[in-house]
Amino acid sequence: MKLVVTSSEPRFARVLKKLLARGVTQDSSVEAAVREILDDVRGRGDRALLDYNLRFDAVKMRAADLVIGPEEMAAAAARLPARSRKVLRLAARRIRDFHKHQVEKSFRYKDALGVSLGQEIRAVERAGLYVPGGEAFYPSTLLMNAVPAAVAGVDEIIAITPPHEGGEPDALLAAAHIAGVHKIIRVGGAQAIGALAFGTGTVPKVDKIVGPGNRWVATAKRLVSGIVSIDMVAGPSEVLVIADTSAKAEHVAADMLAQAEHGPDSTAVCLTTSRRLAEKIEKEVLAQLEELPRADLARQSIRGHGVIVVTKSLKESIALANQIAPEHLELAVRDAERLVSQIHYSPEAFGDYLAGPNHVLPTGGTARFSSPLGVYDFTKRTGVIHASREALRALGDTVVELAEMEGLTAHGAAVSRRIR
Repeated sequence: MKLVVTSSEPRFARVLKKLLARGVTQDSSVEAAVREILDDVRGRGDRALLDYNLRFDAVKMRAADLVIGPEEMAAAAARLPARSRKVLRLAARRIRDFHKHQVEKSFRYKDALGVSLGQEIRAVERAGLYVPGGEAFYPSTLLMNAVPAAVAGVDEIIAITPPHEGGEPDALLAAAHIAGVHKIIRVGGAQAIGALAFGTGTVPKVDKIVGPGNRWVATAKRLVSGIVSIDMVAGPSEVLVIADTSAKAEHVAADMLAQAEHGPDSTAVCLTTSRRLAEKIEKEVLAQLEELPRADLARQSIRGHGVIVVTKSLKESIALANQIAPEHLELAVRDAERLVSQIHYSPEAFGDYLAGPNHVLPTGGTARFSSPLGVYDFTKRTGVIHASREALRALGDTVVELAEMEGLTAHGAAVSRRIR
């Protein structure tokens, strides 16, 4: 498996084009099927969910089996080894402490005319959190989704995750209990997004859907956006490491594989000015790959979306990173702070689990304009205006003029009738 390419050779243009194209969310290969699933869920509700659970996850169940309640979550937390509970609580506490800093406050003030103006910050009433679970289970992702929702003050937090024969792992249920999830729905894929967006007999309709997923989930979120609010259309996981000669090939390779093991569509890229380091990293990737329990999935990812680029300069590496706009960017260089003010100069997996900042991040190049999941995703802002009669008299004529300028005379009349 050849991973090294130089930025000056002709085939690099094809490599870069493929990297930049990963952000295309209009996935025509699944969109028609996703639309069909969404329509089916909207029409048949729970019956459709049960059929898809059997068809896609080979789990036969009744409607009553779709929901895991607080008592089952608490029991799972009690069954979990004490060390595991401690780990989950530490992660939840660190995530909570970080996200508390994101809480916005309502404000009010009076202007020179005495008009009382302000903004009310309120949490959405009900949020749905998609937690992937097809190839593996992710208590960390549940925490990253649920803790900010709890910090925001969401009234009802619903997690939804693919079902497993014999039930979901205790670690996942315990994470939900610790984070304050109110119920877990055992449904995955596009049908899960449809259930949250439209509601079924068992699944209540939510105000906001958040969380990462595969292309079926991402496409479904895009299609229901507008019917319900979503956080982002996130795709497969990705990392880009910029490395100079101070970097250790062993560490860079491990960070690349940490993303690759998520699945075949994950992207792992390294940019370095050193040909010698590039070849060492390639050797390490191939050697470490053989030691992974999920080697088959990681190998598919590296073969399809793994590359080590030898650039002409550090400046070119930075320019390419800005162009690619990866989900995770690491600077394995001597002076990271000189290059960028906000950077994780540590193993990316540290941020994945309990550094504090959220690991639900924009992918596919959308990091150019999107933000990580946060408390602000679970709140809404409402403007507040309280104007006295005097303030209306002072500004009313101007309002009428603006309304007439736009041809909206009824708008103007709504003000003029009050001041005259």
